Amino acid sequence: MKKILFLTGTRADFGKIKSLLQILEEHSNFEPFVFVTGMHLQKEYGYTFLEVERCGFTNIYTFENHTHEATMDLTLAKTIEGLSTYVKECNPDMIVIHGDRVEALAGAIVGSLNNILVAHIEGGEVSGTIDELIRHSTSKMSHVHFVSNNQAKKRLIQMGEIKDSIFVIGSPDVDIMFSANLPNLNDVKKYYEIPYKEYGVVMFHPVTTEVKQMEEYATNFVESLLEDIHNYIVVFPNNDLGSKAILKAYEKLKENSRFRIFPSLRFEYFLTLLKNAQFIIGNSSAGIREAPYYGLPIINIGTRQQNRAIHADIIHTNYSKESISDALKKIDTHSVNKTRGDFGKGNSAQLFLKSLIKENIWMLNHQKQFRDI
Repeated sequence: MKKILFLTGTRADFGKIKSLLQILEEHSNFEPFVFVTGMHLQKEYGYTFLEVERCGFTNIYTFENHTHEATMDLTLAKTIEGLSTYVKECNPDMIVIHGDRVEALAGAIVGSLNNILVAHIEGGEVSGTIDELIRHSTSKMSHVHFVSNNQAKKRLIQMGEIKDSIFVIGSPDVDIMFSANLPNLNDVKKYYEIPYKEYGVVMFHPVTTEVKQMEEYATNFVESLLEDIHNYIVVFPNNDLGSKAILKAYEKLKENSRFRIFPSLRFEYFLTLLKNAQFIIGNSSAGIREAPYYGLPIINIGTRQQNRAIHADIIHTNYSKESISDALKKIDTHSVNKTRGDFGKGNSAQLFLKSLIKENIWMLNHQKQFRDI
């Protein structure tokens, strides 16, 4: 039996690995473990460890990597220390990490330096800011790549990765997006006490490379929302450097009846709300990846997603109040076509399992190879 250790630090990456964990829990050849850290254990961001726990996975371990200094390097160092200790206890055959956060990089470092196969989900993608640097660094420290599409596979090959180590499985959250088990909208509204018939979704994250401007950006954004007429469901940003400026700006929304503000939402409940929203506004990858699948109008603000695979119907704005307000005036008449996108067909978990069952993946050389083009 193979032991597979998954690392999760945020509600977002947990949404990406949940279906993969579930399919391994049900398979006799694999024993999955979950290392829970990061935002999951911070009460101010909704203590989303409860969402992981609610899934009933057999082997869950928690580790607090939060430091009082809001710097990513210290978070990286602390995560490495905690994960290294746990890895020696659980002795996994593979460590599975996702995306472009420092927790993923920590997983890649611990795995590769302890001669454990590292599998990276959604490598080979481009975005912007510090995230892209972390994502590519994580890919280079990983042995196996589960990518969303052929474009990502092509980039990894360009980065010198071995073709046989790259598996196209789509984006695993699409599995849950089109699940028949998503909760009913009325049940979700009742659970979260959302009174609106119609609403937009707000998800605005800090841009670490523009941290000095985040207070100005957040102020402009909030003032645009306050002058607008729509109702909004606002979800807290991630905890990257600059998040405090956004949370401070959100204080102005709290007494306004057009806004319901949440530190976090259960992933399936969030998808139901997103699916039925009038539009999404902010700079979250949900606006680039998930929203087009549901045919939602999208307002993307600033540079955070500047190099992502961009859907043609997205309205892009800069950080100015005027630009954001202009987009909000157009959004009700902005028609879009629902698309299946280029992030899979909702069968990522099955493709993931199929790859792990084959012997070839376990025969990959732990000593990384570089392939010239």
